[in-house]
Amino acid sequence: MTETAEAESANPYLQGNFARVTSEVTAFDLEVIGQIPESLDGRYLRNGGNPIVPPDPASSHWFMGTGMVHGVRLRGGRAEWYRNRWVRGDDVTELLGEPAVPGPTRQLDFSPNTSVIGFAGTTWALVEGGVLPTELDYELSTVCRNDFSGTLPNGFTAHPKFDPVNGQMHAICYAWQDLFDHVEYVVVDTDGRVAKTVKVPLPGMTMIHDMALTENYAVIYDLPVTVDLEIALSGESSFPFRWDPDYGARVGLLPREGTADEIVWCDVGLCYVFHSLNAYEDSDGRVVLDLCRYDKMFERDKLGPAGDAQPMLDRWTIDPATRRVNEERVDDRFHEFPQVSADRVGRDYRYGYTVSVGDGLIPGASCKIDYRTGEIAYHDHGPGRGTGEGIFLADPDGSAEDDGWLMSFVYDEAQHGSELVILDARDLSRPPVARVPLPQRVPYGFHGNWVPDTAVAPLAPS
Repeated sequence: MTETAEAESANPYLQGNFARVTSEVTAFDLEVIGQIPESLDGRYLRNGGNPIVPPDPASSHWFMGTGMVHGVRLRGGRAEWYRNRWVRGDDVTELLGEPAVPGPTRQLDFSPNTSVIGFAGTTWALVEGGVLPTELDYELSTVCRNDFSGTLPNGFTAHPKFDPVNGQMHAICYAWQDLFDHVEYVVVDTDGRVAKTVKVPLPGMTMIHDMALTENYAVIYDLPVTVDLEIALSGESSFPFRWDPDYGARVGLLPREGTADEIVWCDVGLCYVFHSLNAYEDSDGRVVLDLCRYDKMFERDKLGPAGDAQPMLDRWTIDPATRRVNEERVDDRFHEFPQVSADRVGRDYRYGYTVSVGDGLIPGASCKIDYRTGEIAYHDHGPGRGTGEGIFLADPDGSAEDDGWLMSFVYDEAQHGSELVILDARDLSRPPVARVPLPQRVPYGFHGNWVPDTAVAPLAPS
């Protein structure tokens, strides 16, 4: 074992499939095992932290690695290409000897490493905390930093929500270096320009990774993971957020057409939430919110999210009239990376999809939750195989809510390699519809999306 490998093995977020990959790869005409559905015409993209240089294992936080986007293009039942590219920030271009990234900056600038989306005809790499989105071309090369044509006041988020009715993109944004006393509710129109910004006062600088959306509300988490000023001002590269139980925990319902003084704040038990599955308003006007809940976060484990608690699948029912929240456990097993069909965001729904995780947040099976019957179905990918976040893709010829496919990158420990796997979402017990072995391992990262070519046209023929 080399000295670098020995050092990195001391940090669990630098081992196994958490370990970085060290090269950018392009491969064409990939092998397909099974049959890719003919209607899938576009790219499956996934972003995650992938340090471009060997990190210091004593301080390397999983959330702080250089962004790297992995993508597979599907068309006509074929897997036409695979690419992986570092998302360029000025630190990356300097190391690679490339020209600086064009476009505006804010006080904080680093390579967006958390999500990648297609919106307003553009592919965007995203991260939270005060960094601008980075625009990518169709083949995943960095184009520029972009502040939505000058309309975005500060940084953006890694977790916007898309209204399936009007197509707008909604976000709760924080910037640890600037917005210490508020966050911003930002609505971006389908032309890629900010249509609305609402400043929401908060008692401190809390880490808000996700939000939820209903027909009438933006749901805001104000939870006890807050910035540690001593770390933040020290100039060190350490992740600056820590568990702060004295801060309290609450959830806010901000009327989508209202102002900050109209927010309904409701106390909840001390916890942290990275991810919402979905939310909607029931017939009594209550907000039903499904999420993955941790008892605490970043109290003992200073390098990642796995060492303090495991994520539980919960349902919160919020009554805005009484400001009471009923907290229920949906399943006693561990779930993360929740998803719902895009056309059910903010609306009543039946099915949700998660990843079953074990100790250390090691991914395992793909899961489907039936909220009508309470049944949870699993697809075990096999010994030593674990799936990343699964994306539900609706079958254009289907009619039921679960008519479609579940797509993800799956890691095989024995092969130390990865595949793109497509499951039949109607029946997870069936073998995969298709598997596409990849020429590059895809590390356990964060978030991705299916970007159809109808949303983002190719820049040039492949």
